[in-house]
Amino acid sequence: MKQKETIHIIGAGISGLIAAYELEQAGFHPVIIEKQGTSGGRVQTITVEDFQLDLGFQVLLNAYPLAKKYLDLKALRLTKLESGAQILVDGKRYVIGDPMRNWKVLLPTLFSGIGTIADKVNVLRLNLLLRKKSLDEIFNTPEVSTLVYLKVFGFSDTIISRFFKPFFAGIFLETELQTSSRMFEFVYKMFGEGYAMIPQDGIGAISAQLKAKLVQTTFKFNCEVESINSTTITLKGGEKIPNQGAIVTSNAAALIPNLQDAQTKWKSCMCLYFEVNQTSIPDRTIALVADQGKLSNNLYAYKDHKGRTILSVTTLKHEGMGEEEITKTVKKEIQTYCGTGHVKHITNFRIKQALPNLENLKYTSEPSASLIAENIFIAGDTQFNGSLNAAMESGRLAAAGLIEKKSGWFS
Repeated sequence: MKQKETIHIIGAGISGLIAAYELEQAGFHPVIIEKQGTSGGRVQTITVEDFQLDLGFQVLLNAYPLAKKYLDLKALRLTKLESGAQILVDGKRYVIGDPMRNWKVLLPTLFSGIGTIADKVNVLRLNLLLRKKSLDEIFNTPEVSTLVYLKVFGFSDTIISRFFKPFFAGIFLETELQTSSRMFEFVYKMFGEGYAMIPQDGIGAISAQLKAKLVQTTFKFNCEVESINSTTITLKGGEKIPNQGAIVTSNAAALIPNLQDAQTKWKSCMCLYFEVNQTSIPDRTIALVADQGKLSNNLYAYKDHKGRTILSVTTLKHEGMGEEEITKTVKKEIQTYCGTGHVKHITNFRIKQALPNLENLKYTSEPSASLIAENIFIAGDTQFNGSLNAAMESGRLAAAGLIEKKSGWFS
């Protein structure tokens, strides 16, 4: 039997792992080249002292179609978050949620003061609208900013500033809701059809599970690509590898000569971790700081494997500030908002490339669209929208495009 050509995948993030899986199903033995010492890309859980900490606060939306396709959700031992949030504003705490899922939050939601009765009606309208709207329809609807979308829908400034801004700032990683309305509808629909969930062993369990499914893939860790063209992959240090077909999942503009319009802009964030003795944040609930001028945006408290209470705090207003100043300010804020006594700082993660800043968002494309140069295909959530689902879809399509090209289905 003739041996298939060796396909190289640049990057061992989610899209690279999915591409490798699909290539294995077609009989290939791919090689993944990864400049870091581990797989997962941005979806990692990192050991700091004896703490296991996610690389930024991240959740898995179990309604993602591609998560259902590629992940064994049961094996991840997922913790289901409450379908609501605690709002911290004006010295008060409000718990709001979806009474259709949890009747106990009906009265707190109605009388929270976070929005008007009309706002609550509009939430129900929005739920019904997006329940009926398909993903194809969402990603073919003309784009406006999320802020414009919400105002046109009829939401008040109060609920926008006290709920939508802090909640979606933690998802979009920007505070003014300038992200595409397509992304808002997509994420809102996914929340409505499923739950936000966190693997018991951390978000990195997703990457670990995908890597464990690969049985014919070779990994070259701590190995960095300098450039790639239609015939050759050049590594840092000068080694040259024949390019019989490659999928680039990150940093394509820097690796591929004369690649036009491929430079990605990125959103950044900073995640701070603390060990605390207690917190007023309800179990399995995200807390949102809606007061103006605060560094803290969203907070989440959980028990780790040793029974310690860990508090994750995400800030989007860290640029230009030093680590010590940020840590000191956030520590004071959580003591005020969360009723903590003892607070031990663990570590901070500054994540410069946390989420791609994209326009003209898409859900999918034809596999052939992944071909960007002879023998070179592109993947990554930068191709569609900033989500785990998009990372998986792009990896799937790049592999499908390469397989089709090798089969002579398109030239």
